[in-house]
Amino acid sequence: MYRVFIAEDDGGIAGALEKHLKNWGMNVHCADDFQNVAGEFAEFSPHIVLLDISLPFYNGFYWCGEIRKLSSVPIVFISSASDNMNIVMAMNMGGDDFIAKPFAIDVLIAKVQALLRRTYDFGGASGLIEHKGAALNTADTILTYKGEKIDLTKNEYRILRLLMENKGKIVSRESLMNYLWQTDSYVDENTLTVNVTRLRKKLEGAGLENFIATKVGMGYIIE
Repeated sequence: MYRVFIAEDDGGIAGALEKHLKNWGMNVHCADDFQNVAGEFAEFSPHIVLLDISLPFYNGFYWCGEIRKLSSVPIVFISSASDNMNIVMAMNMGGDDFIAKPFAIDVLIAKVQALLRRTYDFGGASGLIEHKGAALNTADTILTYKGEKIDLTKNEYRILRLLMENKGKIVSRESLMNYLWQTDSYVDENTLTVNVTRLRKKLEGAGLENFIATKVGMGYIIE
C-alpha cells in the first residue's frame, strides 16, 4: 500500500484529498504540525508528497528543501500561486510536478498514480527509517540528523540499520555478527565492539547521545 503525505493547511482540501486517495487504496497522513513538517514526513516515511506552497511558519519551498535532504521521493506541489515564477522555483527546489488550484480531483489522482508507477514499478521503493529525529535512508545509506548528513562506513550503516529496524528490541551480538559477516570464517567478537564504538562516536559527535544502548550479556538496543 502506497503512503501519501499531504502538507496542506486548508482542512477542506486536505480532507477531500485524503478521502479520495484512501478510496484508491492508499495510506494517507495529513501534516498537523506545520513547524515540523519534515519530522512528520520522516516518521511517516511516505512514497509521495503533496505539498502546498503557502503554509504557516515556513512555505512549501522551504519544506521541499528539507525533505530533499532526507529523501528523493516524488514531491507534487499544489498551489493557487501558479504563475511561471512559482512553477519554475518549485521544479528547481526539487519538485516533480505542479498542480494549480482549483484542480479536478480525478486529474490529481491520475498524476499521483502515474508518478508512483514511474518511481516504484521500475525503480524500486526507497526506504526511510526514522527515530528521535535521525533519518536513515536505506536507498543511499545516508544518515541525517537536524539537516546534517553523517557519513557511515558500510559496517556502521548495516549495524545502525539492523538496530533501527528492530528499535525497542534487543539485538544480540551474534545476530549482528551474522548480519555483518555472513561467512563460515571465524570473526573476532572484538571486531564488532570496535565497529559499534566508532559508530557511537559519530552519533555522539552529531548530537545523538546514548542513541545505542548496551544490554550487558544480551546485545544492543535503540530504545
